[in-house]
Amino acid sequence: MDRTESLLITVAAPFRHLRKERLQKSEFIFYLTIDRMWMSRDQAALLLQRAEGEGLIRISGGLIEPLFAVASVTAPLGFKPTTVIFEEQDPYQVQIERVTRVTGRSAPEVTAEVAALVHDQFDGHLSPEAGLVLLSRRYGVPISDTLASLRTSARKGRKKVD
Repeated sequence: MDRTESLLITVAAPFRHLRKERLQKSEFIFYLTIDRMWMSRDQAALLLQRAEGEGLIRISGGLIEPLFAVASVTAPLGFKPTTVIFEEQDPYQVQIERVTRVTGRSAPEVTAEVAALVHDQFDGHLSPEAGLVLLSRRYGVPISDTLASLRTSARKGRKKVD
C-alpha cells in the first residue's frame, strides 16, 4: 500500500466509522488517538496538516470536511497506518496528482502536457514547475500550499522535462 492510499484510508476512517459528513477537530483526533490508538495527538495534528495540504480535507471553524468521496474508500481488515503517512511528499508530484484528480487523466499524460507547454509555448525557457503552476491554474486546481515549494524547486533547477 502506498503513502497516498494509506493517508486516504486514515483520513476517511473517522468519517466512515462515525457516519458523519463533517467532524469536529476534537472528534477526529479522538478517533485516531484514543479510539483506534493509531497515533499520538501530535501525529494526529500533523496528519490534519498533511491532509489539508494535499487537498483531502477542508478545515473551517473547527469543522473538518472531506473533499473526496469517503464512501468509496475501504480499509483492509486490520488496517493500521504506518509512519509513511507523515512523510512530506515532493510538491511537484503532489501537484501532478491533484491535476490528475481534477482532469481524470493519468500522471504521465499530465506530465506530457506540462512538457508540451514548456517546450511548445515557451521554447523551453520555462521551468517545469512554472509550467505545472500554469497548468494547475488552467484547470482550477488549488496550488497555494505548494506554490512556495515549487518556486524553491524551480530555482534549484531540479526537474527535467523531456
